[in-house]
Amino acid sequence: MSSYPYPLLNPPPFSWTRGENVSEPKVHQWIEPIDAHHQEEWGAYDAVILGVPLSRSSISASSASENPEAFRRAWKSFTTYNLDEELDLSELRVVDLGDVREHVTDISICHQNIRDAMKAIQSNHPNSLPIMIGGDHSITAQLIKGYKDIHPKERVGILQLDTHFDLRDLTDNGPSNGTPIRNLLENQVVRGEDVYNIGLHGFFNARSLKTYADEAGVNYMTMKEARQKGMEQVIGEALSKLEAKVDKIYFTVDMDVLDISAGPGAPAATPGGMYVHELLEAVQIAGASQKVCAMDIVCLDPTKDVAQATVKTGVHVMLSFLTGFMQRKEQ
Repeated sequence: MSSYPYPLLNPPPFSWTRGENVSEPKVHQWIEPIDAHHQEEWGAYDAVILGVPLSRSSISASSASENPEAFRRAWKSFTTYNLDEELDLSELRVVDLGDVREHVTDISICHQNIRDAMKAIQSNHPNSLPIMIGGDHSITAQLIKGYKDIHPKERVGILQLDTHFDLRDLTDNGPSNGTPIRNLLENQVVRGEDVYNIGLHGFFNARSLKTYADEAGVNYMTMKEARQKGMEQVIGEALSKLEAKVDKIYFTVDMDVLDISAGPGAPAATPGGMYVHELLEAVQIAGASQKVCAMDIVCLDPTKDVAQATVKTGVHVMLSFLTGFMQRKEQ
């Protein structure tokens, strides 16, 4: 497909045709495939979707690389109308760019392609909100680096929903799904004080990682404390603090933040995690923030899922985030 506009991306595996005469579209009838022949329209998209099918850098066995395709299949069962908020996402223009091309064996090439893909998005769609469908959590470091390559003077903060710190030592783990935040800190891409991680809990983080987080100035809140305060207050306060000191906020959702009963398709999901209604509330609030410039959804393995429970929750996360984004645009 020589006319495809992004040389490092593969076109979406499903070529949906926008239903011009569909009055109540399903999501697959609403999201457009990228069109190389109408480049003049690229600036009109409100949001762009990018699949990042990488899971070789995952510490735990994972087929998260299968998730972008699983998302595209699952969103056929969703409509664009959000009854809870009485709004219709079809008023937004959203395009599917396809998937980052991954190397068969070389993770460093995969990561460079991911970084270059974000650079291309920022160059070709500067006014669109990027939504990345992963893939394991190592992709977050590369995506933020790609963003910073285009916007080197911007101070970027991170709002992270996660069961884990993701601060493992790169010398032990390499650029894995356990290291993206440390990768960004050690490469001075972001500051520790500009990282807010919500959802940590239980027996799934080593004491040494907490010590590193404290020394680096990372802000974090356990799931127990977040539940006691209420998700609306916790996410609102984190965003307010970030908005006061950074230029842009990158929002990353690790699906293992869910309780294992709610997220069986997240390889590292654990007992004691977030429930679906809490996660959907959190992402909608984040989507409404004027400074949130991009988001990703990572660490979801559809091959481990049960009755598409986690994949459908992931699609709901994306649509709830876009609900907040639409509310932001209406302000």
